[in-house]
Amino acid sequence: MKLAIETRRWDLREPFVTAVERITQLESVMVTLSEAGFSGRGEALGVDYLGETPARMVEQLEAVRAAVEDGLDHAGLQRLLPPGGARNALDCALWDLRAKEAGRRVWELLGLTAAPVNTLYTLGLAEAEAMGREAARRAEYPALKLKLDARDIEARLQAVRAARPDATLVIDANGSWNEAVLTGVADILQICGVALLEQPLPRGEDAALAAIDCPIMLCADESCQSAADLPAIRDRYGTVNIKLDKCGGLTEAMHMVATCRQLGLEVMVGCMLGSSLAMAPGFLVAQHARFVDLDGPLWQTSDHAAAIEYRGASMQAPGLQLWG
Repeated sequence: MKLAIETRRWDLREPFVTAVERITQLESVMVTLSEAGFSGRGEALGVDYLGETPARMVEQLEAVRAAVEDGLDHAGLQRLLPPGGARNALDCALWDLRAKEAGRRVWELLGLTAAPVNTLYTLGLAEAEAMGREAARRAEYPALKLKLDARDIEARLQAVRAARPDATLVIDANGSWNEAVLTGVADILQICGVALLEQPLPRGEDAALAAIDCPIMLCADESCQSAADLPAIRDRYGTVNIKLDKCGGLTEAMHMVATCRQLGLEVMVGCMLGSSLAMAPGFLVAQHARFVDLDGPLWQTSDHAAAIEYRGASMQAPGLQLWG
């Protein structure tokens, strides 16, 4: 088996603004595994709030090159690298390779169908009036995700709700609130019909959620990286955002889906932005998800050839030329 590693830069069509960062360009790491005339690809962006960078992911991949090129399976890869972007890229490339060798699609190997899924569309953090205008512009998306910080929550939420009374609304605070903010806005969240509130409190400071009677279902994002984190957060959250960059690939993501079912937790599948190649494995997790947030390619000015097709909110299965 041969391992090739490259980095790619992707410009965004407009800044992606959250409570904690403003992004105008992405840098990803792409892995290609080749064996016996077949090749498989995977792409990752890593987890920036855990200190992952493209350079660090490349270092991790180079450190295990010999072990990878000696041949490995998915179970061996889970032991070789920790959860994170480097393992994600390798794991997804290995799934792509094994599917091509078998002459089947990855979802067939997993016993899944590949039904189209509706993705949320993310509204970046902006002033209330601007968020309302953007919500109205995205009328083809039945569900919207609002990036909010702790300022002007009510005004921003009401502007979006007024513009889109029909939409399912998800709020993502990216850990920027505190207990007082959460309890103070609980009523307006309920009045505006918010379906899900993602990561209201900072990672590592959310134990208080177990004692807060919030009327809105809470979703863990930064507080849950892999299946090992699930037992500790089950009394704080009702939903978990599974991201392949966090958990380290499709193998662990599917393990998380099974564990969530055992623990009675709902599944959301998300992304760290990214191209169609980065989104493609998440499409399979989306077959099990109540909430799907895989709109990354829609933010980019360019994409891979044979990119995933989006028909409005409807995300189609990745083509064979892309992945899987």
